[in-house]
Amino acid sequence: MPATLRQLLHAMTEVVIPEDGLDEERERVATYLAEHGPQISPEQWPGIVELLERAEQECLEQTGEAFTETGPAERGHFLRELDPALVEPIAEMICLCHYGAPGWSPGEPLPAAWEMLGYPPPPAPSSAGRLPAVTRRLEDLTSGGGGTFYDVVVVGSGAGGGTAARVLAQAGARVLLIERGKALDAHHVGADHLRNHRLAAWGHNTGPDLEGNPRLCEVDGTDIVARPHEGPWNNNAMALGGGTRVWGAQAWRFSPTDFVMASTYGVPEGSSLADWPIGYEDLEPYYSAVEQAMGVAGEAGHVHMGHRSNPYPMPPLAPGPASRRLAEGAQRLGWPVGAVPLMVNSVPYGGRDACVRCSQCIGFACPVDARGAPFNTVLAGAGLPGTGATGTGPAGTGPAGTGLLTVLVGTRVLQVLHQGGLATGVRARAEDGSGSVQDVATGAVVVAAGAIETARLLLVSGLGGPATGLNLQGHTYVGALGLFDEPITDLRGPGPSVATCRFLHANPGVVGGGMLADEFVKTPAAFWSTSLPPGAPKWGPGAAGAMRHAYKRTAHVMGPVQEIPNPGARVTLAPIADSLGMPVAALRGHSHPDDRHSAHMLAERAYEWMEASGASRIWTWPAPRQVPRLSAGQHQAGTCRMGESPATSVCNPWGSLHDCANVVLADASVHVTNGGVNPALTVMALAWRNAEALANRL
Repeated sequence: MPATLRQLLHAMTEVVIPEDGLDEERERVATYLAEHGPQISPEQWPGIVELLERAEQECLEQTGEAFTETGPAERGHFLRELDPALVEPIAEMICLCHYGAPGWSPGEPLPAAWEMLGYPPPPAPSSAGRLPAVTRRLEDLTSGGGGTFYDVVVVGSGAGGGTAARVLAQAGARVLLIERGKALDAHHVGADHLRNHRLAAWGHNTGPDLEGNPRLCEVDGTDIVARPHEGPWNNNAMALGGGTRVWGAQAWRFSPTDFVMASTYGVPEGSSLADWPIGYEDLEPYYSAVEQAMGVAGEAGHVHMGHRSNPYPMPPLAPGPASRRLAEGAQRLGWPVGAVPLMVNSVPYGGRDACVRCSQCIGFACPVDARGAPFNTVLAGAGLPGTGATGTGPAGTGPAGTGLLTVLVGTRVLQVLHQGGLATGVRARAEDGSGSVQDVATGAVVVAAGAIETARLLLVSGLGGPATGLNLQGHTYVGALGLFDEPITDLRGPGPSVATCRFLHANPGVVGGGMLADEFVKTPAAFWSTSLPPGAPKWGPGAAGAMRHAYKRTAHVMGPVQEIPNPGARVTLAPIADSLGMPVAALRGHSHPDDRHSAHMLAERAYEWMEASGASRIWTWPAPRQVPRLSAGQHQAGTCRMGESPATSVCNPWGSLHDCANVVLADASVHVTNGGVNPALTVMALAWRNAEALANRL
């Protein structure tokens, strides 16, 4: 009788994970892949199945023994001879399934690979977490005869949109906040280690849907069509809260020098490097307001950072063993270090619990709602104190207290409607398949859909002017990993707790620089994918031993490179459409070639830091590329930069479009440069400032 696909996969797992005592685990992996393989890799799966079936038949013909009946070593040799190009993809799928344990839920027996590595399982959510009240159907906007006119419609509920909506409602405006994604509580975000926004190997845990939402992406000069979880798509989470639903919560302020990059460094050839039309002092009161309203744990004193009008509202989280070792290494080098500011409760704050130091922070929902963001603080009734500059109302009045904020989820804004240089409304369509379309009249529109989708929406709507979509940037990440002779991590989160800002600026021969910090706790699957020492076996004999040895003995330092913007990196409209028939974004161009100087410099400093901290083996990550690629990702920015001239910018210093004054931008698309640190706090501070200015004009 011919072997079944599950039997063939089981035989293959014996080649990939040959250790004794794992037969039950191999059966689990084979069963899972037999069922889910076509969805995991629709392009490669038919070839993988054909390879295994050929192996069974040809092994029998050549040796007289079926593939499933030979020894694992013989199988591996036979497969490599048969079709080496397909051996690696199936071995990778098996290893990811082994270390990622897809389908596992808290409370179930610990997966075999996690038990082997000593990975502590994440706790089940203690509650659903705090979410604002939402409207789930577009047609419900008209129920009760309330009409569909709003003073302001806000598009996008992430770092910028959530902040702007709350400021406007607090100021007395009737606000409709529209989010295309779902309102996912902590139970529904999911804890799949292979489907999340940190390791989206097989999908992700928010939105958008993997099918029906393509983008056209230029990769090394060739256009490809990418799905949302694939790297070139440059995905940010799409759910209530946007990227902050699953973010790592690093809450850095930009350095004062970040606002005057052109004046500081000059303008490199081929770049569009420019100064911001505002400075750090303009934004400082709003930085402080966000930190107090949403809660940030940190400590002042990082080099190259500006003055603070208020201390952080919470002390930093306690460092782990790797952080303490790195701090000692930095001291030997004479480098100043300090705590990483996190929008994570180190103590109870704002009615939410303190962090429980679980093993999976970034990419997942917080199990105790200790990680903050607009969606679970100011939008969910935590109050919104004034900035101290102009004020936005009393503290302690959440959305229910104002009665002015409606949050609509599962709805896509198709275009901004406008006439005579002013927006008159938005056209929205339900994402639930009902086909419901409605025009919503409004006095102003705030667009905060992320740098890629904001630019795409303006282009579809015929707004923004000639600079719309240009200067797309993000953050190239570089760093170093160090293998120590003894365990260096206790696998307690969140992870980042020590950083140096010494290399943000004043680096000879480099424009800008970047911050370096220790990394988030890596799940076993993420560690297997990215962090094994070079040359270590990833599957087959010796691979499990390499994982066991390295997992708790490896530390990782990395940071974002402040990129040099250039107009060739851009968002345009693609000649293909999504499931709603709307043109999707085309991402073209690449980062500025001079960014490689900053990247090499920062990687070298990370290596030096690991060396001073006592690592016995060190390697930089990622491997340097000769051909620069487009950079955007979760830190996407710059496509609708602020400025004074409509020829080179899209909006004015208050976020208002040059060609449509009552359309205001409130996300990182307005960034002229994107700093050498994580940009989310700057997004929130700018959104607060821009929304406050809009409220004063209503």
